[in-house]
Amino acid sequence: MNSTRRAFLGTALGVAAATVPGTLPAAAVGAGHHRRIPRSGIGMHLYTMRTALATDFRGTLERLAEIGYATVGVSGRHGNSASAIRRMLDGTRLRAVLEHVGYDIVRGAGLPQALEDIHTLGGKWIVVPSLPGTLHSPAGYREVAKEFNRAGLAARESGLKLLYHNHGSDHEVVDGLSLYDILLTETDPELVGFELDLYWAANGGASAPGELFVRHPRRFPALHVKDMAPNGDFADVGSGVLDFPAMFDTARQGGVRQWLVEHDSPADPFASALASYRYLARLRY
Repeated sequence: MNSTRRAFLGTALGVAAATVPGTLPAAAVGAGHHRRIPRSGIGMHLYTMRTALATDFRGTLERLAEIGYATVGVSGRHGNSASAIRRMLDGTRLRAVLEHVGYDIVRGAGLPQALEDIHTLGGKWIVVPSLPGTLHSPAGYREVAKEFNRAGLAARESGLKLLYHNHGSDHEVVDGLSLYDILLTETDPELVGFELDLYWAANGGASAPGELFVRHPRRFPALHVKDMAPNGDFADVGSGVLDFPAMFDTARQGGVRQWLVEHDSPADPFASALASYRYLARLRY
């Protein structure tokens, strides 16, 4: 574990030690903490719900809407077309804001169709969820930055924007260079943004999200709000060790418009969805 990650997690664990799991940190409800996430900004990244979606896509969307979610990020269609998913979303008054699309599609001949599908879904952003391991080097990430700028231009011409979703390995330092920083500095802010996964940023030893928002304003329109258990596993939002009020303090500078809940391996996806929504709906920062 590198020193940056140790410092990040040390702060997070310190917060957890003074917090009862499942309740709001004191900093979230103290004097001067009056901002809240708009209800229209609380969404669910559908990867969390993949087991339920595989058996009952429409019913799963209905239950998310009943909980209070306003938006979703699409990640896997489970045999449904974009138009079929849009009809189901419209029927539940949920709104898709983005879809995850593989890097090979974004950099290849499939990009125009992918952009058209996101328009059909009603989304704003096309998101690359990960990169091939063969590109895990400064030279590889510079190549990716060029591809993102090219695809980002096509997305802008279509009325959308390209985003990149990080994992822990994106924050590694290779040959003295932060791979994530290469993407931040070598992509055009007008063409390329980022869907920052807060768990993976902490796991990978990134700068604190609040600092990223200040150093790179308006680059982060969407977040994956994913919590970390004390042992490093995934946790329902609000039950783990990550200090979300501190992270969100500069979210406006970062351009955040969507807070999308994610849990990679929930024991009960609906219970996880409910607990995470309740936390974010009550949060003050």
